Amino acid sequence: MSSKPLAEIKLSAASCAIIISRVACAFLGLSGVLKHDQLLSTSLSSYSQLKEGVFLFRNGLDPYSGGNFRHSPLLLALFSVILPESRTSASLIWTSFDLTGAWALISIWKARQNVGATSKDALINASYLLNPYVFLPTLALSSSTLQNTLTLLSIKFAAEGRASPSLFLLSILLHVDLSTILLLLPILLLLITDPHSHLASPHPLTANLRRTIPLFGKYILYTSILAIASTIITGGVQWIPQTWGATLTLPDLKPNPGMWWYFFTEIFDHFRPFFLMVFSVHLLIYVVPICIKFQYDPLYATFLLLGVLGTFKAYPTLSDPGLFLSTLAVFPEVFSYLRHPIVTALLHLHAALLMPLFNHLWLNTGTGNANFFYASTLVFACANGAALIDAIWAGMRIAIGREVQNYVVVQE
Repeated sequence: MSSKPLAEIKLSAASCAIIISRVACAFLGLSGVLKHDQLLSTSLSSYSQLKEGVFLFRNGLDPYSGGNFRHSPLLLALFSVILPESRTSASLIWTSFDLTGAWALISIWKARQNVGATSKDALINASYLLNPYVFLPTLALSSSTLQNTLTLLSIKFAAEGRASPSLFLLSILLHVDLSTILLLLPILLLLITDPHSHLASPHPLTANLRRTIPLFGKYILYTSILAIASTIITGGVQWIPQTWGATLTLPDLKPNPGMWWYFFTEIFDHFRPFFLMVFSVHLLIYVVPICIKFQYDPLYATFLLLGVLGTFKAYPTLSDPGLFLSTLAVFPEVFSYLRHPIVTALLHLHAALLMPLFNHLWLNTGTGNANFFYASTLVFACANGAALIDAIWAGMRIAIGREVQNYVVVQE
């Protein structure tokens, strides 16, 4: 049997196993248990709030007037049509989102390696579908699962040089989560270059940057059209402060795995605007340095900015760092250059055990307090930061390592 059919059989078997496990979890009723878990969904991605908003919208009421509904009008329109009546059917739809995301990740891998079907496709598939950070938010029916799928599809089309679908999906992402604006610059660079690995041979960007101007114009056009559509759907612009504004002003301080909520719970109100500006700008300052440093490999720069989003965004769930960690599988050339992978893995394990434990002690048994849970999220942030720093270190070291290998060969 040739390697290509064998690879396809392995990929199909892995996908079937995942589908069966997801369906089994749906029938076990885990969605009802996990839907309110603060680690898996936030006010911007909660399925319960999505259902409430859809109910109000279907009955002719403005879901944004109450100040609690923060989903995009695009999601409101979509799920007003396809919102499932039972949790089992909802779990099947969310599983299809994950399967689409896994397919997009495999396509990115193929574009990166410039190959067809390989025996490693099943591993790439499993790195996404079996990642508990990705799997659990799907069981909780968090819309962050759909965000991950849209992100991977946008990167997939950019890696294949298909500008229109990539930028259109990126525009949808902007409406769903304002923080994804960070991905615009590396995806524009990816569209004018190629997705192949150039980490071992860094060089200045040779493509004409002026080619990004019409691409940026197309992105602005798509974003404007979607903004007009959102205004028509809701009958006004009241959706803007409740969706985009929520990311910038942080009106909901419910606990989540991020680092914003506790800080702004404790801060004095007259300092709040200043620190909101500092935290928002802090996200943006990584974009240009990373894109300049890895200008010869914009796909890797996109990967690193996914790590920045997973670590520092305002309303993260476990699926955000989960996407970053799963995407690492696309870059096997950096594995041998990771500096402290065991320490990073242990930090993630430590945080994964502490966060639900301290959350339970605080909110269920009353034997802990907010400091317990926030301390565990700081450990989680250290784990994400360690993974991000390790990835940056490996991406920079691989060129030096290749030069040393070439020097040794020449000397021999």
